[in-house]
Amino acid sequence: MLSSPVVLALALSLVSAFCYAAAAVVQERTAAGTADLRGTLARGSWWGAVGLNVSGALLHVVALRYGPLTLVQPLGALTLVVAVPLGALVARRRTSGAQWRGVALTLVGLTALLVATAAGRAPDDTLGTGEVLGVALVAFGVIAVLVRFATGGSGLGGLAFAAASGIASGVGSTLAQKLAVGPTPSWSVAVVAVLTVAFASGGLLLSQKAYRSGLGGPLALLTLVNPVAASVIGISLLGEGFQYGTTGTLIALAGAVAAARGVVLLSLPQPHQDRPGRRASASTRNQPRLPRPTRLLRAGLPSAARVRPVTVELGVELTGTSRTV
Repeated sequence: MLSSPVVLALALSLVSAFCYAAAAVVQERTAAGTADLRGTLARGSWWGAVGLNVSGALLHVVALRYGPLTLVQPLGALTLVVAVPLGALVARRRTSGAQWRGVALTLVGLTALLVATAAGRAPDDTLGTGEVLGVALVAFGVIAVLVRFATGGSGLGGLAFAAASGIASGVGSTLAQKLAVGPTPSWSVAVVAVLTVAFASGGLLLSQKAYRSGLGGPLALLTLVNPVAASVIGISLLGEGFQYGTTGTLIALAGAVAAARGVVLLSLPQPHQDRPGRRASASTRNQPRLPRPTRLLRAGLPSAARVRPVTVELGVELTGTSRTV
Protein backbone atom coordinates (compact mmCIF):
# COMPACT_ATOMS: atom_id res chain seq x y z
CA MET A 1 0.00 0.00 0.00
CA LEU A 2 1.30 3.44 -0.94
CA SER A 3 2.11 5.90 1.81
CA SER A 4 1.04 9.53 1.93
CA PRO A 5 4.34 10.97 0.56
CA VAL A 6 4.21 8.74 -2.52
CA VAL A 7 0.52 9.51 -3.15
CA LEU A 8 1.28 13.22 -2.92
CA ALA A 9 4.20 12.80 -5.33
CA LEU A 10 1.91 10.99 -7.79
CA ALA A 11 -0.76 13.71 -7.62
CA LEU A 12 1.77 16.49 -8.13
CA SER A 13 3.37 14.61 -11.03
CA LEU A 14 -0.02 14.25 -12.75
CA VAL A 15 -0.77 17.97 -12.57
CA SER A 16 2.79 18.74 -13.66
CA ALA A 17 2.37 16.47 -16.71
CA PHE A 18 -0.78 18.32 -17.74
CA CYS A 19 1.07 21.66 -17.52
CA TYR A 20 3.99 20.35 -19.58
CA ALA A 21 1.63 18.83 -22.19
CA ALA A 22 -0.27 22.09 -22.70
CA ALA A 23 3.03 23.97 -22.93
CA ALA A 24 4.37 21.54 -25.55
CA VAL A 25 1.32 22.00 -27.76
CA VAL A 26 1.58 25.79 -27.54
CA GLN A 27 5.34 25.67 -28.24
CA GLU A 28 4.86 23.47 -31.31
CA ARG A 29 2.20 25.77 -32.79
CA THR A 30 4.32 28.83 -32.01
CA ALA A 31 7.40 27.28 -33.61
CA ALA A 32 5.40 26.46 -36.75
CA GLY A 33 4.37 30.10 -37.14
CA THR A 34 7.74 31.82 -36.56
CA ALA A 35 10.96 31.79 -38.53
CA ASP A 36 13.50 32.41 -35.77
CA LEU A 37 13.96 32.65 -32.02
CA ARG A 38 13.58 36.43 -32.04
CA GLY A 39 10.14 36.13 -33.60
CA THR A 40 9.23 33.46 -31.08
CA LEU A 41 10.16 35.67 -28.13
CA ALA A 42 7.91 38.43 -29.50
CA ARG A 43 4.79 36.25 -29.33
CA GLY A 44 2.61 36.20 -26.25
CA SER A 45 1.68 32.55 -26.77
CA TRP A 46 5.30 31.51 -26.24
CA TRP A 47 5.43 33.33 -22.93
CA GLY A 48 2.21 31.58 -21.98
CA ALA A 49 3.99 28.30 -22.70
CA VAL A 50 6.87 29.49 -20.51
CA GLY A 51 4.39 30.09 -17.68
CA LEU A 52 2.97 26.59 -18.08
CA ASN A 53 6.48 25.12 -18.12
CA VAL A 54 7.43 27.04 -14.98
CA SER A 55 4.27 25.84 -13.22
CA GLY A 56 4.98 22.26 -14.29
CA ALA A 57 8.59 22.56 -13.13
CA LEU A 58 7.63 23.89 -9.70
CA LEU A 59 5.13 21.08 -9.21
CA HIS A 60 7.74 18.61 -10.40
CA VAL A 61 10.30 19.90 -7.88
CA VAL A 62 7.80 19.55 -5.05
CA ALA A 63 7.00 16.02 -6.24
CA LEU A 64 10.71 15.20 -6.03
CA ARG A 65 10.54 16.24 -2.38
CA TYR A 66 8.16 13.36 -1.69
CA GLY A 67 9.13 10.71 -4.24
CA PRO A 68 12.40 9.19 -5.60
CA LEU A 69 13.82 10.02 -9.02
CA THR A 70 13.07 6.51 -10.30
CA LEU A 71 9.37 7.11 -9.56
CA VAL A 72 8.77 10.77 -10.39
CA GLN A 73 10.82 11.06 -13.59
CA PRO A 74 9.17 8.21 -15.57
CA LEU A 75 5.79 9.78 -14.84
CA GLY A 76 6.90 12.54 -17.18
CA ALA A 77 5.80 10.20 -19.99
CA LEU A 78 2.27 11.23 -19.07
CA THR A 79 3.12 14.50 -20.79
CA LEU A 80 3.10 12.72 -24.14
CA VAL A 81 -0.05 10.78 -23.25
CA VAL A 82 -1.83 14.10 -22.76
CA ALA A 83 -0.05 16.17 -25.42
CA VAL A 84 -0.78 13.98 -28.46
CA PRO A 85 -4.59 13.87 -28.08
CA LEU A 86 -4.59 17.51 -26.97
CA GLY A 87 -2.55 18.55 -30.01
CA ALA A 88 -4.92 16.62 -32.28
CA LEU A 89 -7.90 18.36 -30.68
CA VAL A 90 -6.39 21.81 -31.11
CA ALA A 91 -5.42 21.09 -34.74
CA ARG A 92 -8.88 19.52 -35.38
CA ARG A 93 -7.54 16.21 -36.60
CA ARG A 94 -8.32 12.67 -35.58
CA THR A 95 -6.09 10.69 -33.23
CA SER A 96 -5.13 7.42 -34.91
CA GLY A 97 -5.75 3.96 -33.50
CA ALA A 98 -2.01 3.39 -33.20
CA GLN A 99 -1.70 6.44 -30.99
CA TRP A 100 -4.55 5.29 -28.75
CA ARG A 101 -2.72 1.96 -28.40
CA GLY A 102 0.34 4.01 -27.49
CA VAL A 103 -1.65 5.70 -24.73
CA ALA A 104 -2.72 2.31 -23.35
CA LEU A 105 0.80 0.81 -23.48
CA THR A 106 2.35 3.88 -21.87
CA LEU A 107 -0.14 3.81 -19.02
CA VAL A 108 0.39 0.06 -18.48
CA GLY A 109 4.18 0.52 -18.51
CA LEU A 110 4.04 3.41 -16.06
CA THR A 111 1.80 1.39 -13.76
CA ALA A 112 4.36 -1.42 -13.74
CA LEU A 113 7.14 1.06 -12.98
CA LEU A 114 5.02 2.53 -10.21
CA VAL A 115 4.59 -0.89 -8.60
CA ALA A 116 8.34 -1.57 -8.76
CA THR A 117 9.64 1.84 -7.67
CA ALA A 118 7.13 3.19 -5.16
CA ALA A 119 9.09 2.34 -2.02
CA GLY A 120 6.58 4.12 0.21
CA ARG A 121 8.93 6.73 1.63
CA ALA A 122 10.30 10.12 0.72
CA PRO A 123 13.90 10.39 -0.49
CA ASP A 124 16.48 11.06 2.21
CA ASP A 125 19.70 11.25 0.18
CA THR A 126 20.92 13.74 -2.41
CA LEU A 127 24.06 14.29 -4.47
CA GLY A 128 27.19 15.65 -2.85
CA THR A 129 28.86 18.81 -4.12
CA GLY A 130 31.55 16.89 -6.02
CA GLU A 131 28.94 14.61 -7.57
CA VAL A 132 26.87 17.62 -8.64
CA LEU A 133 29.85 19.20 -10.41
CA GLY A 134 30.79 15.89 -12.04
CA VAL A 135 27.24 15.27 -13.31
CA ALA A 136 26.97 18.84 -14.60
CA LEU A 137 30.30 18.61 -16.44
CA VAL A 138 29.47 15.29 -18.13
CA ALA A 139 25.96 16.46 -19.06
CA PHE A 140 27.29 19.72 -20.51
CA GLY A 141 29.78 17.81 -22.68
CA VAL A 142 27.12 15.43 -24.05
CA ILE A 143 24.71 18.31 -24.72
CA ALA A 144 27.43 20.26 -26.55
CA VAL A 145 28.11 17.26 -28.83
CA LEU A 146 24.39 16.83 -29.58
CA VAL A 147 23.91 20.53 -30.34
CA ARG A 148 26.90 20.53 -32.66
CA PHE A 149 25.46 17.52 -34.47
CA ALA A 150 22.03 19.19 -34.69
CA THR A 151 23.45 22.37 -36.21
CA GLY A 152 25.60 20.46 -38.71
CA GLY A 153 22.86 20.26 -41.32
CA SER A 154 21.77 16.69 -40.55
CA GLY A 155 18.19 15.64 -41.16
CA LEU A 156 18.10 14.37 -37.58
CA GLY A 157 18.74 17.80 -36.10
CA GLY A 158 15.32 17.97 -34.42
CA LEU A 159 15.87 14.65 -32.66
CA ALA A 160 19.37 15.68 -31.57
CA PHE A 161 17.97 18.87 -30.05
CA ALA A 162 15.27 16.76 -28.33
CA ALA A 163 17.88 14.37 -26.85
CA ALA A 164 19.91 17.33 -25.60
CA SER A 165 16.78 18.86 -24.09
CA GLY A 166 15.91 15.57 -22.37
CA ILE A 167 19.37 15.30 -20.81
CA ALA A 168 19.28 18.94 -19.66
CA SER A 169 15.82 18.52 -18.14
CA GLY A 170 16.73 15.22 -16.45
CA VAL A 171 19.88 16.67 -14.90
CA GLY A 172 17.98 19.81 -13.90
CA SER A 173 15.42 17.66 -12.06
CA THR A 174 18.18 15.71 -10.32
CA LEU A 175 19.80 18.91 -9.10
CA ALA A 176 16.42 20.34 -8.11
CA GLN A 177 15.88 17.38 -5.82
CA LYS A 178 18.96 18.42 -3.84
CA LEU A 179 17.34 21.83 -3.34
CA ALA A 180 13.98 20.29 -2.44
CA VAL A 181 15.18 17.78 0.16
CA GLY A 182 16.05 19.96 3.15
CA PRO A 183 19.04 22.03 1.94
CA THR A 184 21.10 24.03 4.41
CA PRO A 185 22.18 27.50 3.18
CA SER A 186 25.75 27.38 1.88
CA TRP A 187 27.84 28.30 -1.15
CA SER A 188 27.38 24.78 -2.57
CA VAL A 189 23.59 25.15 -2.46
CA ALA A 190 23.91 28.44 -4.35
CA VAL A 191 26.01 26.70 -7.01
CA VAL A 192 23.41 23.94 -7.31
CA ALA A 193 20.64 26.54 -7.65
CA VAL A 194 22.50 28.30 -10.48
CA LEU A 195 23.17 25.01 -12.28
CA THR A 196 19.54 23.94 -11.84
CA VAL A 197 18.25 27.13 -13.45
CA ALA A 198 20.84 26.86 -16.25
CA PHE A 199 19.94 23.27 -17.14
CA ALA A 200 16.19 23.92 -16.87
CA SER A 201 16.40 27.00 -19.09
CA GLY A 202 18.64 25.19 -21.55
CA GLY A 203 16.19 22.31 -21.73
CA LEU A 204 13.34 24.71 -22.50
CA LEU A 205 15.22 26.49 -25.31
CA LEU A 206 16.49 23.22 -26.78
CA SER A 207 12.97 21.78 -26.82
CA GLN A 208 11.78 24.88 -28.70
CA LYS A 209 14.45 24.18 -31.32
CA ALA A 210 13.41 20.52 -31.47
CA TYR A 211 9.72 21.30 -32.03
CA ARG A 212 10.53 23.07 -35.29
CA SER A 213 10.62 19.62 -36.89
CA GLY A 214 7.21 18.68 -35.44
CA LEU A 215 5.74 17.59 -32.13
CA GLY A 216 5.54 13.77 -32.08
CA GLY A 217 9.10 12.55 -32.68
CA PRO A 218 11.00 15.21 -30.69
CA LEU A 219 8.57 15.08 -27.76
CA ALA A 220 8.74 11.28 -27.73
CA LEU A 221 12.55 11.22 -27.62
CA LEU A 222 12.65 14.00 -25.03
CA THR A 223 10.13 12.08 -22.92
CA LEU A 224 12.27 8.93 -23.04
CA VAL A 225 15.69 10.53 -22.50
CA ASN A 226 14.61 12.67 -19.53
CA PRO A 227 13.69 9.82 -17.12
CA VAL A 228 16.54 7.64 -18.36
CA ALA A 229 19.10 10.34 -17.53
CA ALA A 230 17.60 11.00 -14.10
CA SER A 231 17.14 7.30 -13.28
CA VAL A 232 20.75 6.50 -14.21
CA ILE A 233 21.90 9.17 -11.77
CA GLY A 234 19.46 8.01 -9.09
CA ILE A 235 20.47 4.34 -9.33
CA SER A 236 24.23 4.84 -9.73
CA LEU A 237 24.83 7.72 -7.33
CA LEU A 238 21.90 7.76 -4.90
CA GLY A 239 21.43 4.03 -4.42
CA GLU A 240 17.81 4.07 -5.57
CA GLY A 241 16.52 0.73 -6.75
CA PHE A 242 13.42 -1.41 -7.20
CA GLN A 243 11.23 -3.24 -4.72
CA TYR A 244 10.86 -7.02 -4.51
CA GLY A 245 14.43 -7.81 -5.56
CA THR A 246 14.84 -9.59 -8.90
CA THR A 247 11.08 -9.77 -9.43
CA GLY A 248 10.74 -6.02 -9.02
CA THR A 249 13.61 -5.42 -11.42
CA LEU A 250 11.95 -7.61 -14.06
CA ILE A 251 8.63 -5.84 -13.55
CA ALA A 252 10.35 -2.46 -13.94
CA LEU A 253 12.14 -3.57 -17.11
CA ALA A 254 8.90 -4.92 -18.61
CA GLY A 255 7.15 -1.69 -17.72
CA ALA A 256 9.95 0.36 -19.26
CA VAL A 257 9.73 -1.64 -22.51
CA ALA A 258 5.94 -1.25 -22.65
CA ALA A 259 6.14 2.47 -21.93
CA ALA A 260 8.88 2.95 -24.55
CA ARG A 261 6.78 1.12 -27.13
CA GLY A 262 3.81 3.28 -26.21
CA VAL A 263 5.86 6.44 -26.59
CA VAL A 264 7.00 5.32 -30.05
CA LEU A 265 3.39 4.72 -31.12
CA LEU A 266 2.40 8.10 -29.74
CA SER A 267 5.11 9.77 -31.78
CA LEU A 268 3.85 8.39 -35.10
CA PRO A 269 2.70 11.13 -37.50
CA GLN A 270 -0.99 11.50 -38.21
CA PRO A 271 -2.22 9.89 -41.46
CA HIS A 272 -3.02 12.31 -44.26
CA GLN A 273 -6.62 13.36 -44.08
CA ASP A 274 -7.18 13.63 -47.83
CA ARG A 275 -8.77 10.59 -49.48
CA PRO A 276 -8.34 9.46 -53.09
CA GLY A 277 -12.09 9.62 -53.73
CA ARG A 278 -12.40 13.26 -52.80
CA ARG A 279 -13.61 15.83 -55.29
CA ALA A 280 -11.05 17.62 -57.33
CA SER A 281 -10.18 21.11 -56.20
CA ALA A 282 -11.64 24.17 -57.89
CA SER A 283 -8.35 24.94 -59.63
CA THR A 284 -8.28 21.41 -61.07
CA ARG A 285 -11.91 21.53 -62.24
CA ASN A 286 -11.36 24.85 -64.03
CA GLN A 287 -8.42 23.61 -66.07
CA PRO A 288 -9.25 22.92 -69.76
CA ARG A 289 -9.37 19.29 -70.76
CA LEU A 290 -6.80 18.10 -73.25
CA PRO A 291 -8.01 15.95 -76.16
CA ARG A 292 -7.39 12.26 -75.81
CA PRO A 293 -4.88 10.64 -78.20
CA THR A 294 -7.61 8.31 -79.58
CA ARG A 295 -9.75 11.30 -80.58
CA LEU A 296 -6.83 12.82 -82.47
CA LEU A 297 -6.27 9.57 -84.37
CA ARG A 298 -9.96 9.28 -85.29
CA ALA A 299 -10.06 12.87 -86.56
CA GLY A 300 -7.06 12.21 -88.75
CA LEU A 301 -4.13 14.41 -89.47
CA PRO A 302 -4.72 17.71 -91.34
CA SER A 303 -3.91 17.71 -95.04
CA ALA A 304 -0.81 19.43 -96.28
CA ALA A 305 -2.92 21.97 -98.23
CA ARG A 306 -4.61 23.21 -95.13
CA VAL A 307 -1.46 23.49 -93.06
CA ARG A 308 -0.32 27.08 -92.64
CA PRO A 309 2.47 28.37 -90.50
CA VAL A 310 1.27 29.78 -87.21
CA THR A 311 3.24 32.16 -85.04
CA VAL A 312 2.62 31.86 -81.32
CA GLU A 313 3.89 34.37 -78.79
CA LEU A 314 4.27 33.23 -75.21
CA GLY A 315 4.47 35.68 -72.39
CA VAL A 316 5.94 34.11 -69.25
CA GLU A 317 5.70 35.76 -65.86
CA LEU A 318 7.24 34.20 -62.74
CA THR A 319 6.25 35.52 -59.34
CA GLY A 320 7.45 33.56 -56.32
CA THR A 321 6.23 30.04 -56.75
CA SER A 322 3.32 30.88 -59.13
CA ARG A 323 3.79 30.58 -62.87
CA THR A 324 1.42 32.10 -65.44
CA VAL A 325 1.80 31.21 -69.12
